[in-house]
Amino acid sequence: MAGARKNAPPREDVLAAAMGMIAERGLEQLTMAALGREVGMSSGHLLYYFHSKDELLLQALEWSEGRLGAERGRLLTRTGATVRARVDAYVDLYVPDGHRDPHWTLWLEVWNRSQNADDDARDRQAAIEGAWHRDLVALIAEGVSRGEFRAVDPDRFASRLRALLDGFSIHVAIGLRGTDREQVLGHVKEFLDEGLLADA
Repeated sequence: MAGARKNAPPREDVLAAAMGMIAERGLEQLTMAALGREVGMSSGHLLYYFHSKDELLLQALEWSEGRLGAERGRLLTRTGATVRARVDAYVDLYVPDGHRDPHWTLWLEVWNRSQNADDDARDRQAAIEGAWHRDLVALIAEGVSRGEFRAVDPDRFASRLRALLDGFSIHVAIGLRGTDREQVLGHVKEFLDEGLLADA
């Protein structure tokens, strides 16, 4: 009889280790073998649980998004904060911290792989996008209803703002020269001031 098999670490530990490796070494160093060494599993054992690297990456993104979603929920439901302050908090959470931000690095890789993804994976990616969009639409609608923002179509404005955020965030995440986080936040602030602030 073979020796006792070592128990696999909890799924969350594997996903946290994957995110840690991306943060520390970059996505290109995240192989199934390297991750297996990190968590004490064989690459075959990892493939048994995740079926493919694409699935591992998507689950790591979902795990990371779950944590961000909880943080976003806390920021967006703060009592006593103006709607504009909460929109600014949303933007601050959305924009990468800098070049090679691990969450954005992973997100870009999953996006890149999505052209070959099955319907289930695409639906899961759409769910991530949808949560960010719904939160922003709700904030803008609240600002309009309170008279803090001018009367814009919340869904349309949220779509435009997220497109702006995505474009700038990609520049920050890939380290495009001349585009850093502070510059992006300044551009977005100007866009919000011009597009949302109610006329005096």
